[in-house]
Amino acid sequence: QVQLVESGGGLVQAGGSLRLSCAASGTTSSINAIGWYRQAPGKQRELVADSNSAGDTSYRDSVKGRFTISRDNANNTVYLQMNSLKSEDTAVYYCRYYNGRTSYWGQGTQVTVSS
Repeated sequence: QVQLVESGGGLVQAGGSLRLSCAASGTTSSINAIGWYRQAPGKQRELVADSNSAGDTSYRDSVKGRFTISRDNANNTVYLQMNSLKSEDTAVYYCRYYNGRTSYWGQGTQVTVSS
């Protein structure tokens, strides 16, 4: 089992920044992928950014150049730095850990961007 604890969400004005953290504990694997997803009210959950243990990263087009995903492998922690936030970034953000067999999800953290 892997437990994920997210933090860093909150209320911010448009143009502002937030940094989300996702700390994994339990039976973690050195080979993994950790990503950030978000779900706005009435919409499907969507991938925001993803990072694997090989150092590869990917982003959805709407956040490229504004969001940066980074990892601290020694502490099994992944960060999502979000800059130039827009009202359309408002959502619950979830961390997902994938070890090649099973996905684990965090409880989610609310990000609200006021215009």
